[in-house]
Amino acid sequence: MTLPPAVIDTNVVVSGLLTSLPASPTVRILDAMLGARFRFALSIDLLAEYREVLLRPRIRARHGFTATKVDLILTDVASNGFVVDVERMSGERAGGDEHLWRLMRREKAAVLVTGDKRLFGREVGERVVTAREFEERLEDAPGRVR
Repeated sequence: MTLPPAVIDTNVVVSGLLTSLPASPTVRILDAMLGARFRFALSIDLLAEYREVLLRPRIRARHGFTATKVDLILTDVASNGFVVDVERMSGERAGGDEHLWRLMRREKAAVLVTGDKRLFGREVGERVVTAREFEERLEDAPGRVR
């Protein structure tokens, strides 16, 4: 089974860093991102959101990383993904989920991996999956994560 490329929502990356359960789907997905075990799309906006959320005081207190460590992790993530050039629409506010939809529209074969239930059934419908669903696909793919 060949995995489609993925867009990994911020909540999956943050959860992967915060959870203490090494077998958690979000940990396994983040490890697979850092190990370049599947193709994933990024944009400048998405990377900026990863950083902004990981450096929020409440979240930073939980993971305990310095800004430098967060930047090193995100550099590793970025070096293993592929960057899609998507421009912000005129008047569009930073943040929100529009950058995810722009990425998904550009990468027609991609799935969006998220824990945000509000995103299911919207815009790209069946191309939105949970971290658990994606991690199961990852297990079945050649070069799987186990």
